Amino acid sequence: MALLVRYGVFNTILRMAVPMLAGTFALNAYNLTDTWFVSRLGTDALAAMSFTFPVVMLLGFVMRGVGTGAMTVVAHALGRGKQQTAARITTHAVFLSSSIALCLTVAGFLTVRPLFARLGASGEVLFLTQQYMRIWYGGLVIWVIQMMFADIIIGTGNTKAVSLLMVGGTLLNFILDPVMIFGLLGFPRMGIRGAALATVISQAIVLAAAFYFVHKRYRLIIFVSHSRLRIISSWRRILRIGIPATLSSVLTPLSAAVVIKISSDFGHAAVAAIGVASRIEMFAFMVPMTVGMSLVPFVAQNYGAGRLDRIITVRRGAMLFALIFGFIIAGVFLFIARPLGMLFSSDPEVINVLARYIYVTCFGYGFLEVHRYAGFCMIGIHRPVASAFLNTIRVIILMIPLAYFGAKIFGIYGIFWGRLITDVCSGVIGAAWTRRILKKASLRIL
Repeated sequence: MALLVRYGVFNTILRMAVPMLAGTFALNAYNLTDTWFVSRLGTDALAAMSFTFPVVMLLGFVMRGVGTGAMTVVAHALGRGKQQTAARITTHAVFLSSSIALCLTVAGFLTVRPLFARLGASGEVLFLTQQYMRIWYGGLVIWVIQMMFADIIIGTGNTKAVSLLMVGGTLLNFILDPVMIFGLLGFPRMGIRGAALATVISQAIVLAAAFYFVHKRYRLIIFVSHSRLRIISSWRRILRIGIPATLSSVLTPLSAAVVIKISSDFGHAAVAAIGVASRIEMFAFMVPMTVGMSLVPFVAQNYGAGRLDRIITVRRGAMLFALIFGFIIAGVFLFIARPLGMLFSSDPEVINVLARYIYVTCFGYGFLEVHRYAGFCMIGIHRPVASAFLNTIRVIILMIPLAYFGAKIFGIYGIFWGRLITDVCSGVIGAAWTRRILKKASLRIL
């Protein structure tokens, strides 16, 4: 019987995760495409892109937290067979995410210069950063609604559709980037602004396709009058999970921003190197990410159905997989880090810092994924506060102090060792904590 349960669990996760492989590859390629084309404009432009990375990541994680809350509640409702409730919550989630995105857009325009100056950008790099972000902020609402729809589709279990949307968006961005950055096919040469505009246009097209899936195929958008009480009720349910998930998520880009700020003391070449390395290493997380994106809806649906045995099984298997895959990909990155760096820059200093960053941090990739899986499991069983606290331990207690003191004592390479120690410790803590939570939950059911 136990073997049948294990087979059923892993078969379900594979059916959800495998189609997402192409999508996560496309998502990572999306960021690398922008970075590679912008790198053709020089080190200043590449450094400007690196400064935007933590801010874009921060706003993405803010909205991803709201999307996670909506996805979890919708998946829970679908797991209990309540289609109409799921549709109402989805519609109200779009209202919520659009409102938050508009507020963030206004705040972004008002703070674009002082924010990036505070992060360490100056001179031409600061000017280029502002050019990119003003266009990017203009398309923020489009990006947010598109992400919300993608999360809802994942909540239904149809990861193949989300994968297709990701691949389509990346292909569009790949086509539009050189046209708008370098002024091909009669378009004016826009430089770094062209990268931002290409992103906004490709996301708008993906949004239209995502709306078709959510509304026409799954009927999860309701065009009827919505009472204020029902909207508030839905928002409360979403935010009960979404706020802790957001607080947990934003700590990751916060740590990235702090690392960028600390790195800026070592020059723009160091910032450019770490920015590019952060994008390259996303490929190390590509396969584990497909499993992670399937964990929240899987855990939420089984939690709604009272199947803790399936949750315990998938947690153990997923974490073991993360560790094994992490060590394999670390071995690969030891050989390809420097050649990859040479694809993005001809500056020897940028290449050297990038390679050393990956040489050190790659051994923590598997532990970092274990930490993330622990958070996903906590969110799926409606323990978002525990997930937020777990990430607080990683960022506030471990990452920021270790990066700061590492840089003070050992220079820029101390930041890299601080990141490695952080990933290992946070993975161990996450694995132990989720095991304890699920054990207690099982005893209560018994």
